[in-house]
Amino acid sequence: MREDDWLAARFEENRDHLRAVAYRMLGSQQEAEDAVQESWIRLSRSDPASIDNLGGWLTTVVGRICLDMLRLRRSRPEQAVGEHSPVLADHEVPDPELEAVQADSVGLALLVVLETLTPAERLAFVLHDMFAMPFDDIAPIVGRSPAAARQLASRARRRVQGTPDIPEADSSKQREIVSAFLAASRSGDFEALLEMLDPEVVVRADETVATRGAASLIRGAAAVAENFSGRAQAARLALVDGLAGAVWAQRGVPKVVFAFTINAGRITEIELLGDADYLEQAELTILEK
Repeated sequence: MREDDWLAARFEENRDHLRAVAYRMLGSQQEAEDAVQESWIRLSRSDPASIDNLGGWLTTVVGRICLDMLRLRRSRPEQAVGEHSPVLADHEVPDPELEAVQADSVGLALLVVLETLTPAERLAFVLHDMFAMPFDDIAPIVGRSPAAARQLASRARRRVQGTPDIPEADSSKQREIVSAFLAASRSGDFEALLEMLDPEVVVRADETVATRGAASLIRGAAAVAENFSGRAQAARLALVDGLAGAVWAQRGVPKVVFAFTINAGRITEIELLGDADYLEQAELTILEK
């Protein structure tokens, strides 16, 4: 088999996956096909011998193509969301392959929510939450550090799970929960901490915070309550990208952000973020002295 034929065959093995990634990113079958075709053009111009993982390479390329297409789309606000969800006329016969991809893809309601995200948030969320791509691989695609890419996905996840704009009542409730959590942590009230935590709560620390002695991952309410009991003395209540959280600062310079995810009145996730790239870009407002 000639090298060109071999490369084309390998590309075809990945086509359905690439089309699924592109459709989830773009919400349009035609644009997804365009992105996949562009990835083939870029592959055909590359040296296959320099590519260790063809599937990963192609996913990265399609991700970057979709990111550029989303940014171009946002620069043309007159283009409506509905234009990316074509409806077939009664006499048209859909391509079975495309139908399968669409059936296995996101629903219209989720596509509408995804349209509210920034291109970088959307790409980080889709690649990580839908295709399990690690943040170390997502980071160079969006031009951020792994920690910043994780926060992009986390921010997107909150919007997807809830609403793009948090009602004032919910915002006040979140602030109340985080404030109570910090108070219980400082006083060492283990039972109060347990009461506020979801049984399956997860705490994740980025690489920067982990090098300072924090555990990279803690699971379960009891373990998390034990970890925070009697601590967080210097953490201060803050708004983190518009949501209630906490910040630990030295001489007025933020060093660690505590980003909380709250569902049904309980804390389901806490992210400890100290990456300099993330801290520079995050919107932080400290609410207590």
